[in-house]
Amino acid sequence: MSESEVLLRGLGITRRWGGLVALDKVSLELARHSVHAVIGPNGAGKSTLINILSGEIELSSGEIELLGQDVTSWSQPRRSRAGLGRSYQRNTIYPSFTVLENCRLAAQIRHPRPWAFWQDAQKCPLSSQKAHEVAERAGLGSVLERNAGMLSHGQKRQLEIAMCLATDPEVLLLDEPLAGMGAEETERMLALLAELRSSHAILLVEHDMDAVFRIADKITVMVNGLVIACGSPDFVRSHPGVRLAYLGEASDEP
Repeated sequence: MSESEVLLRGLGITRRWGGLVALDKVSLELARHSVHAVIGPNGAGKSTLINILSGEIELSSGEIELLGQDVTSWSQPRRSRAGLGRSYQRNTIYPSFTVLENCRLAAQIRHPRPWAFWQDAQKCPLSSQKAHEVAERAGLGSVLERNAGMLSHGQKRQLEIAMCLATDPEVLLLDEPLAGMGAEETERMLALLAELRSSHAILLVEHDMDAVFRIADKITVMVNGLVIACGSPDFVRSHPGVRLAYLGEASDEP
């Protein structure tokens, strides 16, 4: 792929805690208009990887590039302002606030107005417009005034993505957005991710293998902090090392 297509790149990412090597020289590229899934068993290093890419954890060695810039030493807020958004395994919404208020707060983080300290934040036209836009895009237009704590599990996950979109990211890091969802909620989330692909690059950490193989353009498989395979869904599905180490199947080949 051309350099202009690569929005996020990790080169030789390594993370050590004492004698424990959580990530060992992991490299990946995230292309524009694509969904790149990272899969692997518990303890593979997936969440550590996403935390390092987002800036929450410092790497021990390696480099990270975001939109063509070396952001290895950048803080999480600086990476966010540069166009990197992420969601978490656990809900990070404000349950006592409405859907619209949650989205507006996220928008205000991206578009602060410290000089307008006398103005009611709820009347800020820029953040209010952005809040409506992202809530609609995430499929929450009919529940704008509902308290976030009253939403279904699937709707809460949609709200997290809406709040992420409110910060105007070009790259989305989504940590298990399908966790705990039923069939209908999963279908809604997959439809949302497919729509977001048209305007974002998405890194998806997920355990739902059926969903991963449906939505991902490229899959990286990790085991014990190492990448054991990376390629198309068909390549990964038939890879003997993946079948043995992750899917628990032995290769049919001698």
